[in-house]
Amino acid sequence: MSTGDLEIRDLGRLGYTESLEIQRALRLQRIAGTLGHDVLLLVEHEPVYTLGRGTNPGSLPIHADELRRRGADVVEVERGGDVTWHGPGQLVGYPIVHLSGHREDLHWYLRSLEQVLISALAVLGITAATAAGKTGVWVGDRKIASIGIHVKQWVTLHGFALNVSPDLSWFDHIVPCGLTGVVMTSVEVERGGGDPVALRASARKAVVAAFTDAFALDQAAAAKPLR
Repeated sequence: MSTGDLEIRDLGRLGYTESLEIQRALRLQRIAGTLGHDVLLLVEHEPVYTLGRGTNPGSLPIHADELRRRGADVVEVERGGDVTWHGPGQLVGYPIVHLSGHREDLHWYLRSLEQVLISALAVLGITAATAAGKTGVWVGDRKIASIGIHVKQWVTLHGFALNVSPDLSWFDHIVPCGLTGVVMTSVEVERGGGDPVALRASARKAVVAAFTDAFALDQAAAAKPLR
């Protein structure tokens, strides 16, 4: 694994489509070589349900038009996995990483992202782990973080979502990640409360530290914190 620079780019609160355009533009630059370092985008989205390539129709029991009426956008994307939700109180990370500078192995990359989240949660006082045959991070039988990626010419797109202090009832309208009966949890729930702003700041710091450590990168820059 090589060591290089990592740019931390904080997008604040931003719509899903806008952040996706930023991701795609950065990946094109990374592939072309006009961007010479990896980037970790951090963002907090407005409510949105994203449908990955593996979305089962049964995972969306409520019609997309009804979900939009309830205040959430619905977007089909190229990442792997089933349907999930993003929104306020959730820390979403989109690594634009050139795996050729690390390891050209998608399984390794997915497991590395899981370990980043497990390490960050440990700093926050939460013992988390993976679940056999499932992608993501869990606290006991409760899911606290989801992962969905897409890779082109060994440059990554999409990433992970860590539930810090969101309104978990948004997940009630779908079958999260296609897992029937799954219980979604958050940092706030597992810690028994806390100031949401402070929790988000702590989660951001822990995730950035764990990510740079896992990918042996030097942090090049950090933008404004999440709002």
